[in-house]
This record gives sequence, C-alpha cells and structure tokens, in this order.
Amino acid sequence: MRRLFANLLLAAVVLATVSFFAAPGVAFFAIRSAAEAGDVQGLSRLIDFSAVRQSLRPQLTGRPDAMAPAPSFLEDPIGAVRRQFEQNPILRHPDVDAYLTPAALSALTRGEGRYANQWTTTAATDARVDKPWPRPTFWGVNRARFAIPDKGGSRTFFTFERRGPFAWTLVQIGLPDGAAPPAPTSPAQTPRKDTP
Repeated sequence: MRRLFANLLLAAVVLATVSFFAAPGVAFFAIRSAAEAGDVQGLSRLIDFSAVRQSLRPQLTGRPDAMAPAPSFLEDPIGAVRRQFEQNPILRHPDVDAYLTPAALSALTRGEGRYANQWTTTAATDARVDKPWPRPTFWGVNRARFAIPDKGGSRTFFTFERRGPFAWTLVQIGLPDGAAPPAPTSPAQTPRKDTP
C-alpha cells in the first residue's frame, strides 16, 4: 500500500511539474484556437489587451525611443512633459486595434507579422494554411516568450506572464522590424494569404 501511495505521489509531482512548464505553450495554442473560432470572451480571458496595446503602439509608430520608459519628472521635467504630449491618444496615428481582432490574432499566431492587420477572416477551416509551432526563446518562472517565424525568416514574439500557478496571460506582442501596412478600410477586402 505504501508503494502504491508513493507511486501516486510521484506521478502527481511529475504531472504538476510538466503542467507547470507546459502551461505557457498551452496558453499560446488556446489563443490560436480561440482566435480561429472567433471566441472573443475566450480571448479576453487569455490576453491582457491593455498591456498588448501598450506594447504595440511604439512598434507601429516606428519610433524606437517610444519603447523606453518615460523619464521621471524630477530627473528630466522637460522630457517628461514632452513624453506626455507624445503619448496623447489624440496624436497617435497607428490603429493598434487592427492587430487585436480575432482574425488578426489568428494571423499573428501563424507568423503573418505586420501583415496580420490585413486579414479579415480566420483560417480555421483552411487546411492549406501553415500553422507553425511556437519556438520558446525565453522561459522564466513568471515570464515566457515564444517566436513564430514567417516564410521570410522574420519572427513575431509572444510574451506571456504568469497570473496563477498554471494560468498565463499574453502581455506583449513583438512584431518583426519594418513598416506596418495600413489596415483595410473596406470590409470586402480579401485577406492576404502570402507573406512577402
């Protein structure tokens, strides 16, 4: 009886350890699945949209200095005031929300990168669409990062943050370098199926 209890305890520890390490990957595939199904409620449980928007804005403006933390008012009062004016939502031009629709999130998880905002439908039923596996680039106790390569070798990064023992939330999307194309204005526009 003791041996059975010891084996069950060992199996539970191994299962908990595997689940602990595999949880960020499971979260990534859950986001891909929810995006393909158009499950907005599922996506809202898996993604911290305000943090992802904040991570995408400086990438879409094309200004790398916007990604640096804001200067303190005590250290640099002029720089702090200037930064507040630059972060004014009225002055922001890129459409961050074009990358946060279910169709765009589905395209991002397939490695479409900056062209994900061109997709208006998901590819859930299209078996010809490649769905590459995420490659871990960083794993820590509270943060994990995966990369999805596209056909040209550029990578889109997904950063997850631990919100519980086995709960991970997407907090950042890192787009490949380059200029982002404008979001489609017509709902009849067809999605891009090729990556340049």
